[in-house]
Amino acid sequence: MTRFLIVGPPGAGKGTQSARLTDTFGIPAIATGDIFRANIKNQTELGQQVKAIIDAGDYVPDSLTNDLVAHRLLEEDAVDGFLLDGYPRTLDQLGFLDGVLAKSDTALDAVIQLVVDPNEVVSRLLKRAHEEGRTDDTEDTIRHRQSLYKRETAPLIAVYKDRGLVIEIDALGEVDEVASRIAAALADRGIALPDAATK
Repeated sequence: MTRFLIVGPPGAGKGTQSARLTDTFGIPAIATGDIFRANIKNQTELGQQVKAIIDAGDYVPDSLTNDLVAHRLLEEDAVDGFLLDGYPRTLDQLGFLDGVLAKSDTALDAVIQLVVDPNEVVSRLLKRAHEEGRTDDTEDTIRHRQSLYKRETAPLIAVYKDRGLVIEIDALGEVDEVASRIAAALADRGIALPDAATK
């Protein structure tokens, strides 16, 4: 059973490393955006509420996000582990998640924090924007997203650091290098990769 949370600023390679981890451990990636889309597509009662809020241009409130995540964590594929991405985003959500996990007598095993030099990320994203013709990805917007991420996650990371759950990973370098650093850091915590992944 492995229960992870992954955090990292835009451009840190979080999506790539998340996909690696979910494949390696055979656990689902649980991202709030995906949950919103799935519920809207399946026209669930919660999904209809989310759609109305998003259509109005508003943010989905914590209470509704919490309910959706709680439902998702109860699904069969998440019983033996999961990788959370993008949740919790606030201290209230963190408290709610604690409660949900406590009810099933479980807890997070590790919080994987991808750390990158902000200037390196800006260079990386500007290069990608140029290659993909993304005119909205200017240096100002990228730096704004970086500072938003920092402001939003700093309180959460502080709480998880106090609990001894955070493993900081240097996210610069080749994808395989970063994946190896994550594997080594998890092994140091007694979380070994499944046998198939190490062969």
